Amino acid sequence: MISPRRLLHSLAPTAALSSAVAVTVLGIFLFGAGLVLSFRVVAAPFLSQLTVNWNNMLSGLVGPESVRQANHFAGGMLLLLGLSLAIGGVQGVFRQFMLGINPEFGDKIGTLYFRRVQLARGPKIVALGGGTGLSTLLRGLKRHSSNITAVVTVTDDGGSSGRLSQELGIIPPGDLRNCLVALADSERQLTDLFQYRFTGQSGSLSGHSLGNLLIAGLVDICDGDFERALGMASEVLNIRGRVIPSTLERVRLRALQTDGSEICGETAIVAAKGKIRRLFIDPPDAHPFPEAIRAIREADILVIGPGSVYSSVIPNLLVPGIADAIRQSKARKFYVCNVMTEPGESDTFSACEHVIAIESNIEGRLFDSVLVNAQIPSHDMLEKYRTRDQFPVEADLDRIRTMGLRVVAGDFMSESDFVRHDPIKVADAILHRGRK
Repeated sequence: MISPRRLLHSLAPTAALSSAVAVTVLGIFLFGAGLVLSFRVVAAPFLSQLTVNWNNMLSGLVGPESVRQANHFAGGMLLLLGLSLAIGGVQGVFRQFMLGINPEFGDKIGTLYFRRVQLARGPKIVALGGGTGLSTLLRGLKRHSSNITAVVTVTDDGGSSGRLSQELGIIPPGDLRNCLVALADSERQLTDLFQYRFTGQSGSLSGHSLGNLLIAGLVDICDGDFERALGMASEVLNIRGRVIPSTLERVRLRALQTDGSEICGETAIVAAKGKIRRLFIDPPDAHPFPEAIRAIREADILVIGPGSVYSSVIPNLLVPGIADAIRQSKARKFYVCNVMTEPGESDTFSACEHVIAIESNIEGRLFDSVLVNAQIPSHDMLEKYRTRDQFPVEADLDRIRTMGLRVVAGDFMSESDFVRHDPIKVADAILHRGRK
């Protein structure tokens, strides 16, 4: 049985259209009534004479006994013709209006509209993570719903993001930028512009992503309000969903290694290539972004990962309040395990050991299902990754099941220049399981 909340959610996208149609019909009715009341004195004699002449003509054509039936038939035909012309006229006006906004719509306007309505009825999905893993996943999820919230890790201290964070005192924009582009519905040229990176011949701009600089500029325009700046960037890219940070405070990672040493900063932790016993964030009492907590509590489906377990997945979960909100959520909860191991983070980790690493740092269970790739890359790709000390994550499915977790196993891999998750396969598997 469909709950009242889900029913209202499914009808919400058409509510505005229904109201507009109702207002239009009422307006036409009132206009017609006013026309009759205002001009009946003038129009009545004309209509009366027209009716007499029409009946006389029908009487001559079909005989006096068939005039009534002929009038019914002619009236019906006129109603159908008038309705058809009215609908065609409205469609024509709407089409020309939309083509004026964007000539590329062509004959796809109706399809686009109904697709938008379908996506607006999609489940509320919250995806948590960072790096290329989260942005890859979002490209698949946006095919199923526009009710997506990406909660993004903000501990990156390297590259363009790290430099901007250090120099301007803002949270690192890089992973947020990648997620904005992944959810974008704008023209390809605009998303390419956001992803453009200045080369080594660009002086002080060398290494900077243009999208990072644009976000930094929007923050400055908004007087330091990062939330408003993200909203403006979302409007520019016309994204399908929302992209928000797990916290608006500047935080950094701190790792306690198995040898007892401590390392601060994401870049330094990865470069150290030591075994991590425990991960922390500084400051430990950073405030979660309220919209992130709200989205998690209201979600139908929660997805954690994919991404580097220590630098992309766990940092979000260390922000106070995030893990508790996930536990309290009634959503179906998935962890998407990596396809390949990560040097300096998960060199020898199996799928089960990824799960153990998360649970040992968060102290408790956050998800009920684990999505694991069971496909092996080609020999050439294995050799390419072996030179980087990266290997396929072992799909030890039985060990995961003994932990009381559901396993979603299959071929979720995409192999091109890199071995990554196939966003369409992963999203299809999550949505299929999420509806059960």
